[in-house]
Amino acid sequence: MQADLLTKVILPLALFLIMFGIGISLKLSDFQTVLKSPKALAVGLGGQLILLPLIAYALAIALQLPPEIAVGLIIIALAPGGATSNMFTYLAKGDVSLSISLTAVVSLITPFTIPLIAALSISHFLGSDTTFEMPIIKTVIQLLAITIIPVALGMFTLARWPVAAKKIEQVLKWFSIFFLLLIITLIVLKNAAHMSSFFAQAGLATLMLNVTVLGLGFQLAKWAKLSHPQSVTIGFEVGIQNGTLALLVAGTLIGNETMMIPAVTYSLIMFLSGGAFGWWINQRVRSEAS
Repeated sequence: MQADLLTKVILPLALFLIMFGIGISLKLSDFQTVLKSPKALAVGLGGQLILLPLIAYALAIALQLPPEIAVGLIIIALAPGGATSNMFTYLAKGDVSLSISLTAVVSLITPFTIPLIAALSISHFLGSDTTFEMPIIKTVIQLLAITIIPVALGMFTLARWPVAAKKIEQVLKWFSIFFLLLIITLIVLKNAAHMSSFFAQAGLATLMLNVTVLGLGFQLAKWAKLSHPQSVTIGFEVGIQNGTLALLVAGTLIGNETMMIPAVTYSLIMFLSGGAFGWWINQRVRSEAS
């Protein structure tokens, strides 16, 4: 997998627009609303920031993944949700407001957590002799520039030009999903001869991670006695990750193409598993209603 125009230009630009699209759907009152549901916020943050990376680490150890694949698995686990999780939440009749707010809150936190935990993962799995490193302060600044700034610009746009912002939001919401699919398609086409190898290395781990956290996120919310729409939302927020950000961290900020592989396989798998999970949720609701 080559680090080229895709990782140096297209990924950063796409992520900037995706985060702008999240920001343009947010008001300050949305953050106040999510703070009024502290239990849902705590379960969502705990599931995404603690449970998800821990399960990724456990799978990397249990499956004895190659070091760079293990780090890549941790990176995709550290990524926040994105427009894709918001879309699945909407289709499965979850709490869309909670989904967008959780995506935004976690996106504000991960520029600080990703560099630290990714650096620790590189040191742990690859050892001190590795040529790959992640300067924590520099990476924090880069992630802030490419995530927090566009969110703030999007929020400003909504506050200043609400009518135009709503029109732009509809375009960017579908653009972000389309662009992730496009990026994955370009990577697949460019590396068609190696895709079987990619799935052999990371397919099982990313499938197990994705399916496990989708179910656990939903079940954790149920155990916490949250409403059904909130439980659906947390299931998707924990199980559907911002693959574009993970690809950027691995391929652009670290510059290791092998570490991009779990983000590629996870992003492909999550569309299928997310669709299946949403179908199961809707079938369960219909069954209980009848």
